[in-house]
Amino acid sequence: MTSHRPPLTIQVSIDDIARDVRTYLQRVEAGTTVVIIDAGHPIAELKPLGIDMPTQRPFGLAAGTFVVPDDFDAPLPNSVLNDFEDV
Repeated sequence: MTSHRPPLTIQVSIDDIARDVRTYLQRVEAGTTVVIIDAGHPIAELKPLGIDMPTQRPFGLAAGTFVVPDDFDAPLPNSVLNDFEDV
């Protein structure tokens, strides 16, 4: 038994994609890469997103590994401020 798979990459003009953007997005969703052509030159590429998108890091992952010093928000010394202000 043979499975039907969409082509890996197709090329379409700006006019074609503008006329039927939903169809091309469905093809991208199915795994096809769509290269958009303008005047014979590729200008953009639509690719399917990877399924294994990175997830957000859990809150508090590094809890307890760093302690904020008590003087964290104290004014900086003049020598450091001068470096920032080019004085």
